[in-house]
Amino acid sequence: MAHAYTPGLRVAELTVVRKERRLPLPGEVLVKLGAHVKAAQVVARTELPGNVESVNVANRLGVPPEDVPQCMLKKEGDSIEKGEVIAQSKSFFGLFKSSCQATVTGTVETVSSVTGQVLLREPPLPVEVRAYVDGIVADVLPGEGVVVETPATFIQGIFGIGGEIQGQLVMVVASADEILDADRLTEAVRGKVAVGGSLVTAAAIRKAIAVGAKGILAGGLHDKDLREFLGYDLGVAITGNEDKGVTLIVTEGFGKIRMAEATFNLLKRCEGMECSMNGATQIRAGVIRPEVVIPRQDKQPTNEEAGEGAGNMVVGSQVRVIREPYFGRLGTVSLLPSELQRIESETMVRVLEVRFGDGTQAIIPRANVELIEK
Repeated sequence: MAHAYTPGLRVAELTVVRKERRLPLPGEVLVKLGAHVKAAQVVARTELPGNVESVNVANRLGVPPEDVPQCMLKKEGDSIEKGEVIAQSKSFFGLFKSSCQATVTGTVETVSSVTGQVLLREPPLPVEVRAYVDGIVADVLPGEGVVVETPATFIQGIFGIGGEIQGQLVMVVASADEILDADRLTEAVRGKVAVGGSLVTAAAIRKAIAVGAKGILAGGLHDKDLREFLGYDLGVAITGNEDKGVTLIVTEGFGKIRMAEATFNLLKRCEGMECSMNGATQIRAGVIRPEVVIPRQDKQPTNEEAGEGAGNMVVGSQVRVIREPYFGRLGTVSLLPSELQRIESETMVRVLEVRFGDGTQAIIPRANVELIEK
């Protein structure tokens, strides 16, 4: 049987999820190997150096740079408060004094007798890394972080915005083709992740923020609504750092697109469970997919469920077309010819035959589909 490797979205009812939780700088790991951790638990901590502020003491005191060290009331390493006098000079036999105040709270970093500049450093900024998912510490990276492992239901989306959140899944529509509009969101979704169907509207996003929902999942989103929500056009940069009050993931694409039935039904079976969600997306080199992780620590996946052979496309695999004229359509691979075929652009490429849900078939370049892994 012919095989092909294609990167794609993963939708798995039960698999093993491993999440590396790493500090940006060396620091302290707070948990031990084998420890059970909760999603919100801090597993590693470090401190980023504070910002540096340069003060021209020589200029402010009206003295030569080489005299600055003698004028300093505070030495290198001393703590300072904003507005505190750090240097002072005397003139005319001590009758008149000039002083220089600290512009920030922090410490004196350096005093230069060459430039007359004094560098003040603000307090360090604490950085904490949380586990993100409920699970077990499967590996410890000394001074850097940990790897958290958990059996889970795992769903990747096409596009997302917003960072990591945790909340309880709640279905706010009855079927995969229903639109998630503002009327479906009430106080009942406060602190939870609302699951819609084919489309989430701009009004629904605003309502979700107003009622305190943590996340939204839906099949599609209009690009104009995304621009309205963000306030700017989104380029190819990575998302996930937006601070808009809610994390949003669409599973199918832009426009009104029915959520895949398998994905919707899987979410429906998980209603009421706690999930972790991250909207971070990168569509250029080093692809990052938005994701929903629903820990299932009461279950243990088999090797097949755990994802062995992931990425292998075979006859019968489910795929999504990611180029026109069939963009967004879901189907099943019915044929994987091994020989190259000429397409409309006159280039020779590998193709596959897809059977869509309505029974129609199409020959499509393999590069124009992505695998829906299960």
